[in-house]
Amino acid sequence: MKFGPVPLADAQGAILAHSIRLADGRLRKGVVLTQGHLAQLHSMGMHDVTVARLDPDDVHEDIAAQTLAQALLGDAPHLRVSQPFTGRVNLLADSPGVVLLDGAGITAANAVDPMITVATVPPMYQIATGGMAATIKIIAYGVAEAALTEACDLARAAIRLATPVHTSASLIVSEITDGLGTKGVEAIENRVTGLGGHLSEVITVAHEEAALAQAIAQATGQIILVLTGSATSDIGDTVPRALIRAGGRMVRFGIPVDPGNLLFLGQIGERPVIGLPGSARSPVLHGADWVLARVACGVPISDADFAAMGVGGLLKEIPTRPQPRRGGRS
Repeated sequence: MKFGPVPLADAQGAILAHSIRLADGRLRKGVVLTQGHLAQLHSMGMHDVTVARLDPDDVHEDIAAQTLAQALLGDAPHLRVSQPFTGRVNLLADSPGVVLLDGAGITAANAVDPMITVATVPPMYQIATGGMAATIKIIAYGVAEAALTEACDLARAAIRLATPVHTSASLIVSEITDGLGTKGVEAIENRVTGLGGHLSEVITVAHEEAALAQAIAQATGQIILVLTGSATSDIGDTVPRALIRAGGRMVRFGIPVDPGNLLFLGQIGERPVIGLPGSARSPVLHGADWVLARVACGVPISDADFAAMGVGGLLKEIPTRPQPRRGGRS
């Protein structure tokens, strides 16, 4: 690409590099200059203008951005490509879900040419319908076709959206004397509806193994959520024992995310069971959001995945808490 000032007489068909204010508006950068445009500039006393001219092997910024966006998606559904504008294209979600990324492929594409850029949300990001999963921006007015082809090959099918496969949830709330009762149910319901689902039932039972086991066994939702009236402090505590008694099994107790350390993930039959700590009563970002989103969208969570949550897992720190913290549980 050639870039720089040229006489007006030589600028027809070139791309205007910088916007120019006119008496009746603005001639915006990126426009392909016509004879009419040049006459306007000449009438203003201008003699030259800064332009860009694409070389024969260059691809225009809008076409390049759209081409790379399509490569990133491959055949993946549920994400759509916006109309290109000034070398930018966005990938937008047609459904709530979890964004799955090939980080290495995207990094490699970004390393091909500084003029080719792909910016995404973090891996496993929970997105709402209409949310932006990525933006592709070609910084210059054009980019070499060879560089674009290489970037497309490296990042092909690097972005997918996992959408909900479980759309109903049962919420079991265990109660203790002088406990919080059903406080926080709305926050949990909002988490479920944010994933395109609904609470099919809210069951309140005593914080006792037998009562909890019966509620877990009889729950009808595709996901079973248990909001405990008392902190679950060990895998041998009341709610994990109730899950086993109901015929389920424990998958993971405890996660390296704060708030949310005391969350557990279990299973009964084919249905996931998520034990929610008391801190999940708050609507703030929580480890429960990360786990529920993946579970609802059918994204497997291995022990390695849980361990990796710790990097970036300090979701919210309250300045008034002791530093370092002394005692207490979340």
